[in-house]
Amino acid sequence: MINLTIDNTPFRVNKGTTVLEACKQAGINIPTLCYLEKIQAIGACRVCLVEIDGIKDLVASCVMPASEGMKIHTNNNRVREARKVVVELLLSEHEGDCKTCDRNEDCELQNIAHDLGIKELRYEGAKAPRYQDHSTVGLVRNSAKCISCRRCVTVCTETQSVSALFPQSRGFKTTIGPAFGHGLNTVTCVQCGQCAAVCPVGAISENDQTAEVWAALDNPALTVVVQTAPAIRAALGECFGMEPGTLVTGKMTTALRRMGFDAIFDTNFSADLTIMEEGTELLTRLKKALVDGEQVALPMFTSCSPGWIQFMEYYYPDMLPNLSTCKSPQQMMGAMVKTYYARKIGKKPEEIFMVSIMPCTAKKFEAARAEMNSSGAQDVDIVLTTRELGKMITQAGLDFQSLEDSKMDAPLGLGSGAADIFANTGGVMEAALRTAYELVTGRELPFENLHVAPVAGLEGIKEASIKIEGTLPAWSFLEGVTAKVAVVHSLGNARKLVERIRAGEAEYHFVEVMTCPGGCISGGGQPRITTDEVRKKRIAAIYAEDEGKTLRKSHENEAVAKLYEEFLGAPLGHLSHELLHTKYYAKERI
Repeated sequence: MINLTIDNTPFRVNKGTTVLEACKQAGINIPTLCYLEKIQAIGACRVCLVEIDGIKDLVASCVMPASEGMKIHTNNNRVREARKVVVELLLSEHEGDCKTCDRNEDCELQNIAHDLGIKELRYEGAKAPRYQDHSTVGLVRNSAKCISCRRCVTVCTETQSVSALFPQSRGFKTTIGPAFGHGLNTVTCVQCGQCAAVCPVGAISENDQTAEVWAALDNPALTVVVQTAPAIRAALGECFGMEPGTLVTGKMTTALRRMGFDAIFDTNFSADLTIMEEGTELLTRLKKALVDGEQVALPMFTSCSPGWIQFMEYYYPDMLPNLSTCKSPQQMMGAMVKTYYARKIGKKPEEIFMVSIMPCTAKKFEAARAEMNSSGAQDVDIVLTTRELGKMITQAGLDFQSLEDSKMDAPLGLGSGAADIFANTGGVMEAALRTAYELVTGRELPFENLHVAPVAGLEGIKEASIKIEGTLPAWSFLEGVTAKVAVVHSLGNARKLVERIRAGEAEYHFVEVMTCPGGCISGGGQPRITTDEVRKKRIAAIYAEDEGKTLRKSHENEAVAKLYEEFLGAPLGHLSHELLHTKYYAKERI
């Protein structure tokens, strides 16, 4: 521990703590624009300036280590004026159309300017050339709003190891974007949206498709169906000032119904369906390997995260056979709505407009993939992020917090607790193990409260092993086998794990990969800004949702069983293979 003084008050902090972190521990909020918790501290924006006795110039607190006896001043006139000038200079270059900006009232630059008491601009600065990039389905870039904080560069390069964005040129001519000024569609962008999640201004955001949904809702010729992902229910409330991790499933359902959607279904239903298909696929691969002696692609990787799929297509095309052939729960729901449900209500696929509410910008790209039309039409027509749904609820004039709770519609509105935890890193793995272990042994998964603790939490790469004993006769080939599984979240960690597997340094049977840190609960379309504190609250809410349900295993979902009985036949059957499975292809990259 070291002793220091902050604004004339003594404090003790751990050695190695930065001045910014020390001030935060002391209850002092120092404004930042380039800083990212546990990822980036480069002192680029200079907004976090403080004064330290014995140092002539003001210093960037995010990169300054705290030291014994240090005397820090965070709120004297010199510091306040310096921060004010820095922000005014940023504003002089920034295209400040706040009244119509997508980030109005959700903009860190705007909030800091307000907190610093900036009421007019004293400097007239040259503006950067305006360039908008609409080349991808998921994301939109506006260079005129960029403040060169480099957050997007850091998260794309260090967290995701994709490096689609990078500073180009120098000085005032610096622009942040793909190489050679290309559009995002020409580089290895996986459209995960983590750049949009950390951008402090409106320089990069999701492609807003709310107008298309409003148009569909106003079209009497269309039956408009909506599905909501499990991660939404633990984050949507933040759009309306509610605490992170507040479960709003019932209010969300009521809001969607009052907005005019004809049917409201739960992606949890198709998550349970995914477990049935994916679990059967894994057991089939294991049988071929252990009984038939065939060469099969193991480990099998999960395939529900579209950013991860694109990552594999770009960087590891030789390992595409290791991906599960299952479509994601979003796409399975789209296919079921436009076939199974369409028949029930006497509609053609093209007469149904399928909307998904997802925590993810990459889901917009996934829905538009050429492979995703097994119903005879585009299976999912539009994907909205959590943030876009929040805007629509506000546009509809609904007082979200006062809405009563209601339930989703049958037959595709029933989901298990196992499906809820798809939102969390480790959740897909746990859901799969709950079902696979019980189907093979006839007994519940031998973990407390069904939670596989080794694969939970925010550690980047997690492993678990389960010895299978006492199998049912049909699965006797698995007797004595120790099933080895791994869970990884963020593509940077995924790259490390895949490289270990390719090098023969790690062996698993099944691997869950989530594109975003913490899983879908901090997807690129969730309310900003997502820190580990927020992630933990959302994760806890999702586990609480699971534990509060009587139905906690995918194979016990009666609505899924009825779907197989009435329509699909059996997991991995002919029709389910046609509607619920796909394949992916190698992509060239720059």
